Amino acid sequence: MEQKFIPKSLAASKESGKVTWQTPSNIALVKYWGKKNPQLPENTSISFTLSNCHTTTTLTYGKRKDVKGTYDFKVILDGKEEEDFKPKIETFFKRIERYVPFLREYTFVIDTKNSFPHSSGIASSASGMSAIALCLMSIEKEININLTEEAFYQKASFLARLGSGSACRSVKGDIVVWGAHENIEGSSDLYGIPYVDGVASIFKNYQDTILLIDKGEKQVSSTVGHNLMHGHPFAEQRFLQAQENINKIKDIFANSDVDQFIELVESEALTLHAMMMTSHPYFILMKPNTLEVINKVWTYRKKTGSKLCFTLDAGANVHLLYPEIEKEAVQEFIKSKLAIYCKDKSFIHDCVGSGAKQLKI
Repeated sequence: MEQKFIPKSLAASKESGKVTWQTPSNIALVKYWGKKNPQLPENTSISFTLSNCHTTTTLTYGKRKDVKGTYDFKVILDGKEEEDFKPKIETFFKRIERYVPFLREYTFVIDTKNSFPHSSGIASSASGMSAIALCLMSIEKEININLTEEAFYQKASFLARLGSGSACRSVKGDIVVWGAHENIEGSSDLYGIPYVDGVASIFKNYQDTILLIDKGEKQVSSTVGHNLMHGHPFAEQRFLQAQENINKIKDIFANSDVDQFIELVESEALTLHAMMMTSHPYFILMKPNTLEVINKVWTYRKKTGSKLCFTLDAGANVHLLYPEIEKEAVQEFIKSKLAIYCKDKSFIHDCVGSGAKQLKI
């Protein structure tokens, strides 16, 4: 099926240009943890697309006079050239070149900035790699004017996946599914798709406040974490559990079942961390303040009847999820009771967004 993303003829025709995309991070509700080559998931995942946590990337390109055997690009992060990111981009280019054959014909400047701390568990690779993929697709659209909007976004998600698995969920849609599932029509291991099977209104504008417990580099990279699932004693059971949880969350979305949403989402978060604690080697990715926040959330929910819940990525930071109707009360609780557990009392208020957008700069 990958063959459909290989263009029959796509010689670079534009001499130069510039394109900018703003792409969101996402937070998985049913987690993807474990992959096989090339960047294919062991289980289906589903995520909320975020709005305020995003990457803005401008790709400037110009025709090379002499096309050599190497890629010609530089990466600028927050106004500063970053050599450390070049190996990851080069790996990405190698993976996608058969689908984007004009890569070696241009000199690229990748100028990118995040609205949130890099490498701190807010899926900066997801928003970052999806932004580059969409910029490249904009160049392809200039060359292939017959490319449909559906094909454009599907291929962008396909390419983004080859840079970072979860990046395929940061292209289009407010709720996105990645990974083939027998009960979700059109779902695929190759790219993410917007979830359109019926979602109650309460989930359409869900809030997500990210508590920045730890702003530093993640203790374990996502790549290393996924690889630990190979030979993990509980891996197969986990993959089956995730597939069943997709069925459950379909019903939850359709039936406005917020209580079941809370139970499933928190269980998924803790299962992800349990898999890391029982891998070899093993890791504890939570910090003491992560556990403090979780217990405060449980206490608050019991006392007030709130529908506040938490989820976690592969790090210490906590995503607090809650309905918009509780926005004022929950955000006051965060400010008065939870901010003290955050690094420099830092947190980010966010909500469900609609996906990437091209900017005119």
